[in-house]
Amino acid sequence: MSTEVQLSVDLRSARGSKQNRRLRDQGFVPGNIYGHMDEPQAIMVKAEAIAPHVKAGVKVYDVTLDGKTSKTLLRELQFDALGIELTHFDLLRVDPTERVTLHVPVILKGIAPGSAGVLEQPLHSLHIDCLAYQIPDSIPVRINMLEIGQAIHVRDLELPEGMHAHHPPEAIVVHVVPVRSGDSAPADVAAGAQPEVVGKKTEDASKDK
Repeated sequence: MSTEVQLSVDLRSARGSKQNRRLRDQGFVPGNIYGHMDEPQAIMVKAEAIAPHVKAGVKVYDVTLDGKTSKTLLRELQFDALGIELTHFDLLRVDPTERVTLHVPVILKGIAPGSAGVLEQPLHSLHIDCLAYQIPDSIPVRINMLEIGQAIHVRDLELPEGMHAHHPPEAIVVHVVPVRSGDSAPADVAAGAQPEVVGKKTEDASKDK
């Protein structure tokens, strides 16, 4: 889950590409803040105050503007042609007490050690509810200790405090099943989604270092 960062911003009166380019030349990043029944406002902030947090993946900001602090979510980013310098950002005000319900992807981490088995993932996303500013990018699930015949259920997941899953506790997220000769291909294979053979290094696993 994203870390929350304090961010002090200023109103900007200059509008348009030429004026925004001038702001960037002065070390500022232009942006907008909107939502939560308040009028949209054009803002600006020093690049050094926001760029490192954007690079680190921070998405929740406690923004102070004209002496008033609002909790916000980073909604849109624009970068230069090389994709390096932040050139514009949008912030959405949120009610810190509001809960939302949505689907979040489940990301497998590691390689299951079981041999001669097939890794199957019945749940590729999790239906959850949480505070609006605590929406996770994904739910990581480590499978390093998963052997043939073993499964990780919804009840086994370590969800952040205050987050609830809308699935039966016994629902299987991922498991390893034996490979049996003569078995017909699972439905998802026919649809083009091949089950993963345990021991084959996946893209997710290569990132789990």
